[in-house]
Amino acid sequence: MPGKLLYEYAVIRLVPRVEREEFLNLGIVFFCKQTGFLKCLYNVNEERIAAFCKEIDIAHLKSNLESFCKIAAANADAGPIAKLDTPSRFRWLTAIRSTILQTSRVHPGLCSNEAETLQGLYQKLVLY
Repeated sequence: MPGKLLYEYAVIRLVPRVEREEFLNLGIVFFCKQTGFLKCLYNVNEERIAAFCKEIDIAHLKSNLESFCKIAAANADAGPIAKLDTPSRFRWLTAIRSTILQTSRVHPGLCSNEAETLQGLYQKLVLY
């Protein structure tokens, strides 16, 4: 398929009670190795989160999600992980965790425009 780019993405999930394995989709981490595209988008719907779990510290959650985006963007103030190469940052962001902020398994796909595909996934899997 000429013009198609292989991409990978994972859904960022809020898992307030890890032992129950219930989650709420909050964002997307999207990566295309061929172009070096790595971006994170998230949405914090406070009303929805409160209905899901009242004990969540929203300010702390937003701070952690912003750290995801800073690492994806290789911001200098995001610490040593942000200094890694793009594939390594994506792998670190999508590594398996047992905290309240986790990512899904990594899923592959083909696209012709990374930004449009990211927006489509974000709309479908996070904002729906």
